[in-house]
Amino acid sequence: MKILNQNQIQQKIKRLSYEIFENNFNESDIYLAGINNNGLDFAKMLLKELKKRTKTKFHLCQITINPAEPISHPVSLDIDINELNDKVVIIVDDVANTGRTLFYAMKPLMETLPAKVEMAVLVDRKHKSFPVTPDYVGLSLATTMQENIDVKIKDKDKQSVYLK
Repeated sequence: MKILNQNQIQQKIKRLSYEIFENNFNESDIYLAGINNNGLDFAKMLLKELKKRTKTKFHLCQITINPAEPISHPVSLDIDINELNDKVVIIVDDVANTGRTLFYAMKPLMETLPAKVEMAVLVDRKHKSFPVTPDYVGLSLATTMQENIDVKIKDKDKQSVYLK
């Protein structure tokens, strides 16, 4: 079942960009750290909207993590961790389920001292097992644990979110 179409996704991104701007309007540098592929694609979409709202300098980076085995595989950041010192970092992912991926995505940030760390997700499922709550949420959805959320955002003309 389709729960978000392309226009709805674009509306969510626009609203999230306003929220991010409102909460960080005094910042000179903001880092958007997208998790894996969909998180990075979502971060790129947010970045495009944010650049329309402010002259703040934005940086895009990627956090690579194995969500199924976050301890067995290293969690890495594709920039020098020292760049994040005293900067605002917004960790971005497509879906937050138990919070485990977002929780372990913060691991590289423990090696520096950011000014602030926030989280943005397109869909929050409310099944938290870890102490993370996204600051920016496109859609909050109560689902069963047996249901899955499938986010298609790479192809701009076919963007959609499905509940399966």
